[in-house]
Amino acid sequence: MGTLTQSIHVTCTTAGIPLHLLYGGRSYTVKAEPQRWYVRRRWWAEEHRAEIGHGPGLVDYQVWRVQVGLARAKNAPVLTLDISHHVESGRWRLVQIHDALRLEETA
Repeated sequence: MGTLTQSIHVTCTTAGIPLHLLYGGRSYTVKAEPQRWYVRRRWWAEEHRAEIGHGPGLVDYQVWRVQVGLARAKNAPVLTLDISHHVESGRWRLVQIHDALRLEETA
């Protein structure tokens, strides 16, 4: 299991559910329904002031667990990744790779 924070590109449905992602120069397709939860961040230690009506992305951020496979390889192993989404900026980050050994084998 590897823990990191790398910027990635994620394409989502109109409802905001991840469909595809680009990581390490490779394109991956989501193979199973992603699971989402929220993580509380220490905003009071990172922000000087919280503006009124400025809640989404300030207190919590989204984390998605996705199972992905290489888009061009039908028999590629399925990898389980945790990705986070900062709603306000729209940025996505790869947070954790649960199948780190298998990721190295596919590289």
